[in-house]
Amino acid sequence: MSEFYTRIVSGILFPLHERLKHHDSARILPEMELSQWWPPQALQELQLERLRAFLTELSKRVPFYRNLFREQDLQPGFFQDFADLRRLPITDKSLIRAQGDQWLADGVHNLINASTSGSSGEPLPFKLSRRRVSMDIAAKWRATRWWDVDIGDRELVIWASAIETGNQDRLRALRDRILRSHLVPAHNMTAARMDAILADIRRLRPRMLFGYPSALARLAWHAQDQGIQPTAASIRVAFTTSEVLQPQWRTIIGDVFGCGVANEYGARDAGLIARECPAGGLHLNAESLIVEVVDATGRPSPPGEVGDILVTNLMGPEFPFLRYRTGDRGRLDDRPCDCGRSLPLLRELTGRSNDGLIASEGHWIHASAFNAQVRALPGLRAYKIVQEQLDQVVLELVLDAELSAATRERLRIGFQQHLGTGTKVRLRRVASIEAEANGKFRHVVCRVKQVSGPAPASRNIPADQGAKGNTKSCL
Repeated sequence: MSEFYTRIVSGILFPLHERLKHHDSARILPEMELSQWWPPQALQELQLERLRAFLTELSKRVPFYRNLFREQDLQPGFFQDFADLRRLPITDKSLIRAQGDQWLADGVHNLINASTSGSSGEPLPFKLSRRRVSMDIAAKWRATRWWDVDIGDRELVIWASAIETGNQDRLRALRDRILRSHLVPAHNMTAARMDAILADIRRLRPRMLFGYPSALARLAWHAQDQGIQPTAASIRVAFTTSEVLQPQWRTIIGDVFGCGVANEYGARDAGLIARECPAGGLHLNAESLIVEVVDATGRPSPPGEVGDILVTNLMGPEFPFLRYRTGDRGRLDDRPCDCGRSLPLLRELTGRSNDGLIASEGHWIHASAFNAQVRALPGLRAYKIVQEQLDQVVLELVLDAELSAATRERLRIGFQQHLGTGTKVRLRRVASIEAEANGKFRHVVCRVKQVSGPAPASRNIPADQGAKGNTKSCL
């Protein structure tokens, strides 16, 4: 009966829902389920074709790019290769804010107002076309099916963004009941609250989980500590997003819930960028995006080398995100995935480009220099590094057991090697670390003003493990 209901929802009810919202996702989905198996060259040709169409629209209708193309004597036909994208400037939130209406295409109407969450300091208002929204939904729908689950299968969503949880009106609540998607706010994850969520899991028997990896991991550790069996093998996959998926979080979620763990990477502004398949490949949505990884000078980083991530969303000429700096760092992978899909891969993401601490000489040090040391600690569940003063750093640790004196000293020395021997590094074992107001965990908090050295986004940093994302489920 449950499988029959899922077929009704995914085959009839959800496509009807999308049609009523003027979304083309149900039509786009079968096209994307075919194109994911195309030869790589065919996918690249599709990207270039859509890039030229995208640039044609920009050059005619978006004032900023119309002026840029005129001043530099550019034509959309000049772009015959991905390398030609470097003719165009890298963009970011500050540039888009400064341009105001010059960033909006002429003659557009019926666009959807949207905004980033503001976790980086200031929200960016922007606009979305229904075509772009439809492509994101279709891409997420396709990637959901990779795990043998579908729209209409029972889903439990652990989320805390005010943008979604503040809009659970009656119509949305009815839709969620029909789709069998159960929203659980991620605020106030007390022991009693987690007991209630685990009871909901046993009662609802979801096929999939979706949420912050920190919240899912905390729930899994609570179940393990209390000897609670959360489910009888009903969960197929846990989709995680919005934070770095730390290895210990992936392990505990998979072990306790007995399921696969799939990372998702995206952003409200840039779109749904990538999702992980059962073979472990973090696949880019090549039909709608071009992803670049560049070094501090803006030159391409070779596959396997870490750099800043730029996204060109080919579906949004009305309010373009072209060579848009997401604020994340990662590395591309030129190896094929074992799943057989030809969609290109991100090998990993290493976190936000502006996460870091200030050394005693005033130089900025990226968080990856510290994350790798902390994540190697035995029995680590969660951590937070806080620099309140230039010569003082506090490291809060949630651990299964107390660290040995030798391990604590080795960690202090490791931090001082980067920050200076005069830096006091205090290690504090805590029972839990509370999330920020938006429900996310910040692993590194620096409240010291940088006095010298290059800006965070231009530093060349080593890589550390993990992946993050920051999209809410589009479905």
